[in-house]
Amino acid sequence: MVLEIAQFDIVPGAEEAFAQAYGRASHLVAATPGCRSMRMTRGVEHPSRFVLLTEWDSVEAHEAFRGSDRFAPWRTEVGPHFAQAPVVAHVVDLPA
Repeated sequence: MVLEIAQFDIVPGAEEAFAQAYGRASHLVAATPGCRSMRMTRGVEHPSRFVLLTEWDSVEAHEAFRGSDRFAPWRTEVGPHFAQAPVVAHVVDLPA
């Protein structure tokens, strides 16, 4: 399992519109094969910063989503609110 961390900096004043767009489009990611879970968070100190945490079976599963017919409608909903391109990283848990 890998965790995708996607940071979205949103145009100031568009935060609520972005949150609504995420609500309309989140199913496109969540229903993708290989997606285990997802949740969106919002910054306390920086309320225009949102972080999406998505658990995937693998990096390849995430890449398959990006190449699928689900990605364009996802990006059409959330993308107009971006102040800049998202920053995305994949991480794995360390053993305890």
